[in-house]
Amino acid sequence: MVSSHNRLLKEANGALGDLGTLLPLSLGAIGVAGLAPIPVLLGFALFYIATGLYYRLPIPVQPMKAVTAVLLTSQISAESLVASGVMIGVVLLLLGFTGWINSLGRLIPRSVLSGLQLGLGILLAGMSVGLLATSPTVGIATLAVLLVVPLLRPQLPSALLGLCAAIAVGLVVGAPGLAFDAADSSIFSLPGLPSPDAIQQGFALVTLPQLALTLTNAIVLTALIAEDYFGDKSHRVTPARLSVSSGLANVLMVPLGALPMCHGAGGLAAHYRYGARTGVAPVLLGVVLFIVVLAPGGLALIAAIPTAGLGALLLLAATELAFSRRLTTAKPSCWPVIAITALVTVLANPFTGLLAGVAAETFRAAWVRSQQTAT
Repeated sequence: MVSSHNRLLKEANGALGDLGTLLPLSLGAIGVAGLAPIPVLLGFALFYIATGLYYRLPIPVQPMKAVTAVLLTSQISAESLVASGVMIGVVLLLLGFTGWINSLGRLIPRSVLSGLQLGLGILLAGMSVGLLATSPTVGIATLAVLLVVPLLRPQLPSALLGLCAAIAVGLVVGAPGLAFDAADSSIFSLPGLPSPDAIQQGFALVTLPQLALTLTNAIVLTALIAEDYFGDKSHRVTPARLSVSSGLANVLMVPLGALPMCHGAGGLAAHYRYGARTGVAPVLLGVVLFIVVLAPGGLALIAAIPTAGLGALLLLAATELAFSRRLTTAKPSCWPVIAITALVTVLANPFTGLLAGVAAETFRAAWVRSQQTAT
């Protein structure tokens, strides 16, 4: 019974690991773009529960980052958001049902995937630094809890204790929380049907950039990391199935007011870093989100979490993602490919990093063959 209790506690702790990505992006989209909070957060809750029940592993659910970036920096209508989410979902369903995405995953060299993983980890670390800078005191205190508790009391939920420490220290120093109007939590408005202009805007500004990121990070890389972490237990987590589950979520829920969603390599690393090993973790997080969203004052409780505390969670998850076992065991001849892929990913985007990495790997393989022929 004690062992079962400890396992559940670890799953609950691991469920909190990805809040550093989930909450700032989703609540930022709500606060800046004026999306209705309830359908957005309920969308994540339902997708998390379905994901945990189907994959039976801590496969994450995240806001689509390119979509959120456009929402936070550009004037895009809710109708354009719906159009882009549905278009992305249809493409993912096509790639998943045909199995084309599996072929893409097999074609990408492992050195390039290691570089993508490193580059994405660096990007997430950069995002975490921005969150930590909002209150260094809260950030340092939270990091201390996250690092020390697993060393002294590994059975305790370090992520939960870290968030509690962040809230407590934040109240003392007046650290800022997540910015959105919790008073509007009762609003449950649905977006209208997209016009032709909204469809065109969504395709140009959102769909194309997001598909590149989704195919590399949310599908191919997530499936590969699941195999690294869980071996044969990850047999369900294929690129095709990840593509189909993401496609269904967007086609079915974005028209009802949800934010476009996907899976993600960083989220998987985060859940694993804090102890999640089964589908119990995503189901727990989905249930908690469901309860918090519908409970009186629940959204205000979420908004009270200092952004610096979420930044501390995200920083450790970014480190877990960047420094994978595949990176540390790579052949020295692969290091330039990994470095080029990571650098271009950071400076441009993951899809451009993928193209640069494939080009570098092609050159490396040709050079190795020429050296072998010469000897």
